Amino acid sequence: MAQSHKIRWKIIICGSRNNAFRDFKIALKAHPKAFNVLLVDAESRVNTTACEHLKQRDNWDVTAIEDEQCHLMVQTMEAWLIADIDTLKKFYGQGFKENSIPRNPNVEQIEKKQLEPILKAATRQTSKGEYHKIRHASKLLGLLNVDKVRVAASHCDRIFTVLIKKM
Repeated sequence: MAQSHKIRWKIIICGSRNNAFRDFKIALKAHPKAFNVLLVDAESRVNTTACEHLKQRDNWDVTAIEDEQCHLMVQTMEAWLIADIDTLKKFYGQGFKENSIPRNPNVEQIEKKQLEPILKAATRQTSKGEYHKIRHASKLLGLLNVDKVRVAASHCDRIFTVLIKKM
């Protein structure tokens, strides 16, 4: 959709949450006409707007940020991964323990401290080895069925809704 509207994307992976926020603020100043988006793990349950969550949890100054520019992976990105068990099965192949993944229709309710251990337990016996954020996460994100994840994760749905509206 973006290509048909001649919209260019530039996705910048910044490392830590603090680095992402710092780089986002720099991008706002360096590219004021662009629609800059901050996307970070929430690190906990979210009961407010994304900006308010970051202000309360991290004490970040978000006063100059529009709410539609601020997005969260709740509670962490791994929740989005377990929303699409079929992709995990295909990626990890033989030895993947599907029963290790909880069947929660709202993956954002699963506590942060449980998410990575769940993925490690499900993948430990596979040829790719147990889940490793650095080696596996970005590949998996690119393979996910977006529709499945949007149904299971309202914050994922929100970012897609905002981006589609902007196009």
